[in-house]
Amino acid sequence: MEWHGVISAITTPFTEDNQVDHASLARHAAWQIENGIDGVVALGSLGESATLEPEEKVAILKTLARALGKTPLVAGIAALSTRDGVRLAKAAEDAGCAGLLVLPPYVYSTDWREMKAHVATIIGATKLGCMLYNNPPAYKTDFLPAQIAELAADHANLEAVKESSGDARRVTAVRAACPRLAAFAGLDDMVVEAVRVGAVGWIAGLVNALPRETAALFRLATAGDTEGSDALYRWFLPLLRLDVVPKFVQLIKLVQQEVGMGNERVRGPRLMLAGAERDEALGTIRAALAARPKVS
Repeated sequence: MEWHGVISAITTPFTEDNQVDHASLARHAAWQIENGIDGVVALGSLGESATLEPEEKVAILKTLARALGKTPLVAGIAALSTRDGVRLAKAAEDAGCAGLLVLPPYVYSTDWREMKAHVATIIGATKLGCMLYNNPPAYKTDFLPAQIAELAADHANLEAVKESSGDARRVTAVRAACPRLAAFAGLDDMVVEAVRVGAVGWIAGLVNALPRETAALFRLATAGDTEGSDALYRWFLPLLRLDVVPKFVQLIKLVQQEVGMGNERVRGPRLMLAGAERDEALGTIRAALAARPKVS
């Protein structure tokens, strides 16, 4: 697939009895595409992948493949074991996904030899184009630029990197180490900085609630419109920062609820926000929405 533009890290909606709400999922995905988003990645951290059963993951991919049609669908591949990751990667290919977002294993983080073996086995399991997910704060594994280049040299279908270290300099370093890889911003509150040093895409979170504003911000940044992108970024940042805290799933789903596109239900061990914490979040969200700019 072609790796560029804004790809939504789509949330997983749940019914009142904690089942995956496939009708809402399909409607949510279609709405984002109608509002300017270039693709969807399912089963990521924001999609609460760790709480989903294997059969639920495959069903989610099939629902999204039907809903999106020709719009690219990427499957997040995260697992406790390499074998489970390979199994999911093959199922994603069979379900009609255009690409894979390959994560380090849950729980176990170790040296480059073992981490390389894990992700390389998954990347090599299908012919799909792959994006490597580097998020050391969350997964305790840091794929260094030279290591990413080494992996790319062995696997032509490694085509992109989602950079979520929080350091925009990593985008520059990855591009220097392996120019053919597409670098994506992986954190909402670093997107403008990442674009200015060469990122060609954004795996976005707040897009789940505000796709039109997300698409506009990325368009302005990539066009080099500093004044326009800075103005929209200033408005957006209080919301974008909700993407980079431990309860980012609860917070983004709460924003979805406030804009009328989803609900705040999550699956355990996460719990919906409550009390003063929820009130504070709603204050931030409602203040931003009250000043919501008009974007084309």
